[in-house]
Amino acid sequence: MATASDQNLREILEYDTIAVVGCSTTPGKAAHDIPKYLIDQGYDVVPVNPYADEIFDRVACDSLLDVPDDVDVVDVFRPSEEVPGIVDEVLERHDQRGDVEALWLQFGIRDDDATQRTADAGIQVVQDSCIKVEHQRLK
Repeated sequence: MATASDQNLREILEYDTIAVVGCSTTPGKAAHDIPKYLIDQGYDVVPVNPYADEIFDRVACDSLLDVPDDVDVVDVFRPSEEVPGIVDEVLERHDQRGDVEALWLQFGIRDDDATQRTADAGIQVVQDSCIKVEHQRLK
């Protein structure tokens, strides 16, 4: 799968609502600090964590399928081996609701087969890349 161009990254960063799968309640962890950065930059961040009720004073959803509002970007902070199941949820949302324009797998997370399925569905994909680093570089 080809690496996303700067133009593709800029397009993704123009979206508003980001569901963060694996969002953490623990300050100091990337899965907490990066979503907090995104909120500070004006994004509507929806935390997805089945073990938390609230993160950043926002209701935490148990799964991506439980997010009630439309989602533009799914940002993943879960191990690579969990990506195929997350992609299944992304594709289900995309098919049923018509949302999810992009899937972003954070630094160190990748699954070429699963992300190819996502790209084949017309969803933009970034993997093994930090959304905060790219935001700071391109905005």
